[in-house]
Amino acid sequence: MIADLVIDNADLVATCAGPGPRRGSAQREISTIPNASIAGFEGRIVFVGSAHDAKSAVTLAPQAQVINAQGCTVVPGFVDPHTHLVFAGDRRDELRRRLAGATYADIAASGGGIVKSVDATRLASEHDLIDGARKRLAEMLSFGTTTAEAKSGYGLGLAAERKMLCAIRNVAAGQPIELTATFMGAHEVPVEFRHDRSAYVREIIEVMIPAIAEEGLAEWCDVFCEQGVFTPDESRDILEAGKRHGLKPRIHADELALSGGSRVAAEVGARSADHLIFVDESHARMLAEKHVVATLLPSAAFFLKLGRYAPARMLIEQGTAVALATDLNPGGGFTTSMPFVMSLACFGMNLTLEEALIGATINAAASIDRQDTIGSLEAGKQMDAVIVSGMLTDLIRVGGPVIKQVIKRGRIAHSAKLGSGAEN
Repeated sequence: MIADLVIDNADLVATCAGPGPRRGSAQREISTIPNASIAGFEGRIVFVGSAHDAKSAVTLAPQAQVINAQGCTVVPGFVDPHTHLVFAGDRRDELRRRLAGATYADIAASGGGIVKSVDATRLASEHDLIDGARKRLAEMLSFGTTTAEAKSGYGLGLAAERKMLCAIRNVAAGQPIELTATFMGAHEVPVEFRHDRSAYVREIIEVMIPAIAEEGLAEWCDVFCEQGVFTPDESRDILEAGKRHGLKPRIHADELALSGGSRVAAEVGARSADHLIFVDESHARMLAEKHVVATLLPSAAFFLKLGRYAPARMLIEQGTAVALATDLNPGGGFTTSMPFVMSLACFGMNLTLEEALIGATINAAASIDRQDTIGSLEAGKQMDAVIVSGMLTDLIRVGGPVIKQVIKRGRIAHSAKLGSGAEN
């Protein structure tokens, strides 16, 4: 077989091969190959196996690149299935307030939180939104993210929501990370509708969703189902309206209390229910029965100082597929690093390293319906890979400069400044 890119002689390749999403004990199956090579051609994987077998199985195309991965571990490109990538303004002052003891509710009640980002995002130009998102994407890529979901939700009106989604579409075309867009007009009730929240729900259902869907600006529809935000009934109505217009449902659920969001996720057939800090066993079983992926965001719980994490072990024991994401956002998601999220998942939510890796790859891909094309290193899939300097455990060394190179669609998308390790 012909290859135009070969990652050669890696100490270990964790392929994460097999169908996704993984549930129960299968979430630990990362399918490792020692002394391995991976070959790709025109962006697709054509060979994964021992370095010895690669020598006879792979023929190099003219101008092929060969990366010497000796001393390295190779894993699939990370998938970040929950981000608020596009926004304007600066809410880092809220971090200082939180460190001084203020709660999420305190900050929101004083005019901070989501509505502060809404004010700034409405005023920003699309160019400004693209410029900010591009910088965040460059950071994400340096930490090994090759595919990500990106939400609107800081516009809370058709014009501003459309501007955000156009920014997502346009920034996607100018950099390596593959993006999928989510419409989230139901992120909060805007200040101008606080006197008549039902009118805003109608605005979402009757005006925003049809317009966004007609322009093809989003694949997904999301809603923040939480006490003080959108009720389960409102959330259900919004997500069902999205489905009627071809937008697939996902939901922010049970983050600050057992709000009913996980039940709504099961009832509407959401692909993913996210946060789930307060989910209980009965609702976890509902998610498992309806094949809803539990996308957990330990960095949000960490930066919001919530004092607890989502019950990942219980979710896995109940048969729910667990994915991980950064929840990158301006107020409580101060990280672009999937390896940091994996560290929190291991040490804060008691996942094994293998479970965390599956959560950041094939299960995260399943959370955005991409498990058939990305999320594992298998022949026929996109050649999206991360070359880690050292062993697999080095991935969860917080702050360690361990990402050596990132491959997207069979091309080197990022190389650490210490040296690419590439040989022509």
